[in-house]
Amino acid sequence: MRTAAPLLMLLAALAGCAIAPVPQPGDGVSAVDRKYGAPTHILAQPDGGELWQYATQPFGVTFINVHLAADGTVRAVWDALADAHRARIVAGMREAEVVALLGPRRSIETYALSGESVWDWNISNLGRPGIATRFNVHFREGRVVRTSMSYVYPRDGAFFGETGPGIGRGIGFGLSIEP
Repeated sequence: MRTAAPLLMLLAALAGCAIAPVPQPGDGVSAVDRKYGAPTHILAQPDGGELWQYATQPFGVTFINVHLAADGTVRAVWDALADAHRARIVAGMREAEVVALLGPRRSIETYALSGESVWDWNISNLGRPGIATRFNVHFREGRVVRTSMSYVYPRDGAFFGETGPGIGRGIGFGLSIEP
């Protein structure tokens, strides 16, 4: 039992880092720093404050934004890759507008026959099939034409057993958005 104590202490310390509370409006910069560490981008805001951004692509599933007031207190915290924020992507938007809303993308695929460039972001996979979920934004001539989601399944089909969808290929669905 005595030999397990150091291991338990290490696990408790690591868990404490992972479960630091999300900064709330009114908290100071130290709360943000404890939870997220150094931001990947800092953008000046018109109100004199700053927007601290924490990008996790190409491997993570979040794009955390923390709006700090000029006095260094938290005004708002949000994940730009949450469902409500992804829903703000509409047909006709420019590439720069999409990056401003969703943050850095995971990857880009270009399709010569359709003339589309498809950017994707890893998003949370809770309650969805497969082992990974990607949010895709389809562009033509630098403008959004539609969005879609795709799922990644294990190559060996182990997720569904010997038969069923996902044996060695990805499957997804598309959503059309009207201008």
